[in-house]
Amino acid sequence: MLIIGIAGGTGSGKTTVVKKLTAQIPKGKVAVLSQDSYYKDNSTLPPEERQKINFDHPNSIEFDLLIEHLKLLKKGESVQEPIYSYLTCSREKETRTIKPHEVIIVEGILVLTNKKLRDLFDIKIFVYADDDDRLGRVIERDIIERGRTVKKVLERYSESVKPMHLQFIEPSKSFADIIIPLGGHNKVAIELLSSIIEKNLNKNKNAENHKK
Repeated sequence: MLIIGIAGGTGSGKTTVVKKLTAQIPKGKVAVLSQDSYYKDNSTLPPEERQKINFDHPNSIEFDLLIEHLKLLKKGESVQEPIYSYLTCSREKETRTIKPHEVIIVEGILVLTNKKLRDLFDIKIFVYADDDDRLGRVIERDIIERGRTVKKVLERYSESVKPMHLQFIEPSKSFADIIIPLGGHNKVAIELLSSIIEKNLNKNKNAENHKK
């Protein structure tokens, strides 16, 4: 099993990188775990308090559960990934079944900030984008997908997104094996990663054939 961690600031293009990578990996060979699914369940808090949560701080993530799930997948066991709602800022009752695959991609802004999680990754990637570009994507995404106003998005960006990026996310770039500027638009980087993954899959296939 090859485990790939993909980090980067909010709006840096991580999701696009993941989509383009998975599109080039043979069907049935890859599964994706999202860090966002592991936000702590805040259903016990009043709705107004949930809106004040700093979702860009490492303390907002239930890293222990994510690490446990990765270890179980490595053992060949399926896991139940939580489903998180940005509208209610809490977990849904349903979960998503993730089965073991030859390639597991773990994606999220903070996945390289936690050493125990980081140590499980075979390849660590940081997706880089200019601050202005990221802000534009954040505004568009949060309005369309998360029902926030432009004012709320800008307030959140200045109060938590930018400070947390500088304190936690940007420094985690130093742990990356590969840094991808321009996100999913960087064709060379995507092709390079795809070739590394393909090489690993072929290596595992040859090992299995040798055992037979």
